[in-house]
Amino acid sequence: MIATLLLATGCNREPQYIQISGFAQGGQYSVTCQLPDVRRKDALKKAVDDTLSAIDWSLSGYNKGSIISKINNGENPPLDDIFVDVFELSMKIWRQSAGAFDPSCAPLFDLWGFGFTNGRMPSDAAIDSAMALVGMDRYSIREDVSGLRYLDRPAGGKINFNAIAQGYSCDVVARVLEDFGCQNYMVSLGGELVCKGCSARGDEWRVWIDRPEDGNNDSGLLKQDVISVTDCGLVTSGNYRKFYVVDGKKYSHTIDPRSGRPVTHNLLSATVLADDSATADALATAMMVVGLERSQLMVASWQENPYRGAYLVYGDQDDMKVWHTPGLKLESGN
Repeated sequence: MIATLLLATGCNREPQYIQISGFAQGGQYSVTCQLPDVRRKDALKKAVDDTLSAIDWSLSGYNKGSIISKINNGENPPLDDIFVDVFELSMKIWRQSAGAFDPSCAPLFDLWGFGFTNGRMPSDAAIDSAMALVGMDRYSIREDVSGLRYLDRPAGGKINFNAIAQGYSCDVVARVLEDFGCQNYMVSLGGELVCKGCSARGDEWRVWIDRPEDGNNDSGLLKQDVISVTDCGLVTSGNYRKFYVVDGKKYSHTIDPRSGRPVTHNLLSATVLADDSATADALATAMMVVGLERSQLMVASWQENPYRGAYLVYGDQDDMKVWHTPGLKLESGN
């Protein structure tokens, strides 16, 4: 009874929840939180913006002066703690996913040039050439005698953290909120999110899962389901917003780093819940690479890893089916 009373008091005490928002990494972020001292709202907004700006200067390809942009332009800049953190987590998930999640496949993204802007499919020789640069085992961080760290990579090698950076950003912003005393919050950036505690209603956070219909480009327009969550990261990855059709054939924007080609399976979207948003982000991407059956096997192997659950939509546009881990709190009840 005491624990229940404390939870109810903590979820409904003044002050009320506040919202802040802004732009980062080519998209919009939003924060809903219960700030103990509302007079610090402006200070919180500045701290969040400064944090996201620091991440942009390290990981964002939209920022041409960022560390990752310099690396991909052939330079060799010293690395900051942000880059090292994300690299090390990426290496961990690359191993866990048997190479399905691989930030070093940036040369393949360049080759396919999503949108097929040149109107032609890459040749087998070009794919083989790009594949020679792919594989996180070809990349490592070296520290020199002065303590500066650099990325060692094959000549021409590039790296792309788009499939983990926004989830990582949510996690870092969450730490900023906790530094300000927030215990109830949701952070969202580009669809990736992390949440903790209670919503303004006094219950868990309710998250809309988009229906993966081709052309559903507006988040929140078509609902697949609603899931209630707390104290976790949640990310959905899918192919229904980014694809291209050539000669009647649909090509996914998801490139399999193990084959160098777009995936062809029937997994339409993967929603992953994990202990942090960065892990959920990377694992959702890995699932979109390996497809339904391998994703189900991945879930079974996560027992010792940060893990909460998965919600997978598969089939085709006319006949969508759902598979999910037991225990998820879904509006549909299915």
